Order: sequence, then structure tokens, then C-alpha cells
Amino acid sequence: MVKKVSIVIPAYNEEGNIKAFLERIQNTMIDSYEYEVIFVNDGSSDNTYQELKNASLTYSWVGFISLSRNFGHQYALKAGLDSCTGDCLVTLDADLQHPPELISKLVEYWESGIDIVYTIRQEDKNLGFIKRKTSKLFYKILNLLGGIELEEGSADFRLIDKKVVTLFKQNIKEYHLFMRGMVSWVGYSQVAVSYKPEKRFAGSSKYSMKKMIRFAVEGLTSFSTLPLKFAVYLGAIVSCLSFLYCLYVLYGYLFTSKNVEGWTSMMMSILVLSGFQLLSIGLLGVYIGKIFFEVKGRPSYIIDEFHKPNYDKNTEL
Repeated sequence: MVKKVSIVIPAYNEEGNIKAFLERIQNTMIDSYEYEVIFVNDGSSDNTYQELKNASLTYSWVGFISLSRNFGHQYALKAGLDSCTGDCLVTLDADLQHPPELISKLVEYWESGIDIVYTIRQEDKNLGFIKRKTSKLFYKILNLLGGIELEEGSADFRLIDKKVVTLFKQNIKEYHLFMRGMVSWVGYSQVAVSYKPEKRFAGSSKYSMKKMIRFAVEGLTSFSTLPLKFAVYLGAIVSCLSFLYCLYVLYGYLFTSKNVEGWTSMMMSILVLSGFQLLSIGLLGVYIGKIFFEVKGRPSYIIDEFHKPNYDKNTEL
């Protein structure tokens, strides 16, 4: 029986990358496998929809999902995962920074019995200093507080076996998704493959600083309540120190003639405590907000159109 490889590609305003991506994908296809390539149009505002529609009419093995609006990269991945039908699933980005030629190596590891083959991005010296340092800090904090082991440079370029895909389809119903963390958390046999990121073929990165911060907060709060516990411990320490300071002030008032001065230190204490309280309340609000969205039971994404592929990889370019 011929095995089928599903390839899912989220696409948001990637009109300039679709044709080049398909050319490189077809060049990597192995004759002994059947393929389905599913793009997920995540509410693009450019000509991505028309490019995908043309591609699905030209290549029988290409299909696409068009979401009703921009839901975000993680939800586009989930939409593609829920719709694929292969014996394994490969996910990668449409900008060609994830080299499609690496897919054959991921498949080799899968055929050897590995359930999840994930990729590690080698450090890109062309990235800005701040972005590289904040990325390293993110992984260190996540591994410290999140209760999972996520290697630095982990990407959403990976292969997962059908049984893991089925698990995600049937059992992973979380509204707030952090796929990298979830793939690490589920376990199974896993192996890493490193790759050197290529330059974006066309267009510009869609990850603004705001989106990166939101992504980091999502990751840090999706797997652990340690941030809340940290706030409790810090609050207890500050309360003890404040109590000791009150005893010092009371002793000076009752048993010495020296008046306690120091409006500066008092104001600093008030500001520090107020800042800590606001930070703790905000942190608590993040977790309560997650609960709020989970109990509503809203779908993670809404599909507007789904054009299914026909699985014949021999269509001429």
C-alpha cells in the first residue's frame, strides 16, 4: 500500500511565494509516495487566495483552505492538521525560509520508526542582536517555568506521524494554541534535524514585535502555573520584609528619641509594592482570560472554503 505524505503550509499575504514554493516542493517528491499539499489561507489581504485557487486548478495534488479571517499562524496550522489525511504530516512556512528539500530527510527518519521529526533552526547571524538575544531568553524561561523541554531554535517545520495527528484531532481542543510546546509535551519518539534558514523569497515577515510578545506570553502561560506561584512567593517575601520594617519603625518611635525619616525610601517602597501588585493582578488576569475563552467553546478557526487535493503528484508543471 502506497503511503501518503500530507504537507500543510499556512499562508498569510504570501502571493509572491506560492509558485516558487510549489516548484521546489514537486522537486522533492519521492515517487514511492502519494502526496497532498494543503495551503491554509489565513485571511490574506493580497492576491494569495487567487494564487492558491490557480494552483489547485493546475496541480491536482494541491488543495487549500481559506479561513474566514486572519486567525493567526498557530490556528492556521491546526486547520491544516485537522483536514489532512496522510500517514504523516509535514508542516512548514510558505516563505521558503524552511527548505522543502529537507522533507525527504524527515521522511527517512519517520520510516525508521520515529513518530515526530522536528527541526532546529541554526543561528542566523543576519538577525538583529536584540531579536537573537530575546529568542534565547524566551527558550530559557519557557524551559524553566513551562515544565517542557523545548530546544533553542525549535521551529514549526516538523513531521508528525498519523497517530500523533489523530491525537491532536480528537483530544487537543485548547482554544489557545502553542503548537511547538504541544508537540514537545505529547511525548512519543522524537528526533531533531538542524537546518540553515534561507532568506525569505518574497514579501516581508508578518511577525511584528507585538505578535512576538503575544506569542511568548502564550507559550509561557500555556504549560505552567509557575508564574502565579512565583508571584505568591515574591509576595510572601515582600510581606515579611515589610513586617520587619514596620517593627523597626515602631521600635524607633517607642524606645528612641530619633524620629524615623526618609520620605524617599517610603515612596520607593510604595512604588515597588504597587508595581508588584499591578504585575500580579495582570498575570492573574492573563490566566483568567484564558479560562474565559476556553469555557466559551468557540472554534479555533472558521473555514470559508476548502478545495481538496486529488493526490496525483504527476501533474506537469
